[in-house]
Amino acid sequence: MPTDNTSFLTPKGDYKNLIAFQKSECIYDITYYFLEHYLPKIGDRTVDQMKQAARSGKQNIAEGNETGTTSTEACIKLVNVAKASLKELQEDYEDYLRNHGNQIWDVNSEQCRNARQWCRQHSKTEDYQRVCQLRDDITLANIALVLIHQTDYLLRKLLERFKADFLANGGIKEQMSAARRNWREEHGMGYLNGRDGRNGRNGNNGSYGNNGSYGNNGSYGNNGNYGNNGAKP
Repeated sequence: MPTDNTSFLTPKGDYKNLIAFQKSECIYDITYYFLEHYLPKIGDRTVDQMKQAARSGKQNIAEGNETGTTSTEACIKLVNVAKASLKELQEDYEDYLRNHGNQIWDVNSEQCRNARQWCRQHSKTEDYQRVCQLRDDITLANIALVLIHQTDYLLRKLLERFKADFLANGGIKEQMSAARRNWREEHGMGYLNGRDGRNGRNGNNGSYGNNGSYGNNGSYGNNGNYGNNGAKP
């Protein structure tokens, strides 16, 4: 949000401090390990698709946050791309679990509840890198699903924040115009060329001003051609 009357290029902050980005990075690391150890490296397009989806989720959060400095619209679009990419990745993990004994954890199961609590408290990649070496493929896939759901929720909240910021401050063009007006007013130039300013429609030199067409000295004014003292009756 703008910090003063002439500010409009306000950074959104370091994207690496966003919990949503941190969790998306953990998702990428889990996915990379999962693909390296549990899916064939050749002959399966799923590997490339999952890797790209995990990367897209992470990268678009970063890019969206940085783009938000100059374009709220682009920021919202990129965050939505991140959400869509993670949903695609979610489908791939669910497909894997369904085809390996239908072992998707029930949302109310003890395993899932414990995983949700642990994942809420951990957003550092090193935590998940250790977990990857201690858990099997089914557990890792389910942990990835828990993380994806949590990140999706955080991205929805992020979009709500961007929406509120836009409603409060407008887009970059509105902010630039407002900042320009404020700057001119602060430097004594606010009404110089406006409608009622010195050169404006109603100003000294405007149509209705002292020297304008209808002003004291204008064509239709007191001293003008058609005025009280004018040449033409």
